[in-house]
Amino acid sequence: MILSEGDWLALGVSIQLALLTTVILLGLCTPLAWWLARRRLPGQALLEAVLALPLVLPPSVLGFYLLIGLGPNGPGGWLADAFEQRSLAFTFTGLVIGSVVYSLPFVLQPLKNAFSSIDSQQLDMAAVAGARPRDRFFSLVLPQCREGYASAAILGFAHTLGEFGVVLMIGGSLSGETRVASVALYEHVEAGDYISAHRLAAVLLGLSLLLLWGLFRWQRRRPGLGAMP
Repeated sequence: MILSEGDWLALGVSIQLALLTTVILLGLCTPLAWWLARRRLPGQALLEAVLALPLVLPPSVLGFYLLIGLGPNGPGGWLADAFEQRSLAFTFTGLVIGSVVYSLPFVLQPLKNAFSSIDSQQLDMAAVAGARPRDRFFSLVLPQCREGYASAAILGFAHTLGEFGVVLMIGGSLSGETRVASVALYEHVEAGDYISAHRLAAVLLGLSLLLLWGLFRWQRRRPGLGAMP
């Protein structure tokens, strides 16, 4: 067995977290990216700067504020009530919320770039022909943005899979619930167990490389995709 049972469990939590976060972000960022790509309004630059903060903000800083916000006395207490919990800190639900915030620009930017490349004349012609907005989106926009969606999904998944600072701050290390692979790796190093650390790091390295290799290989076959934020 390459990994211990505990490490496999942590890797499973990481993959589950990455999948759920990616699905949520694709749904959340689709209308947001469309709005940002097709509108120019006062204050929009500031909004985009706020949404892009996770790209440059230290994860520990973001994790600290999320910990405060999701704690029992934080402003996110109403969310805990909605999930019938006293606090969302140190729960899998809290991890998902933190991951959505932390990985948002990695999904939002590829979708925004893809939507920005859509020719407005095509949409106008379809509107003149009687196509409703929903029909125009599904018949014209989505087929032309498949590469953008693929890039957004892969980048969002890979980025969430590699999280450390945010998940450690708001999730801790509860086995089977909030102990993800990056935290397990840190604990191995802290305990001086470099053999287990090497094994887990190699699995994460291989998985991340495989994801990015697939993305760049697809981009080379489909030129014109501006996906990287």
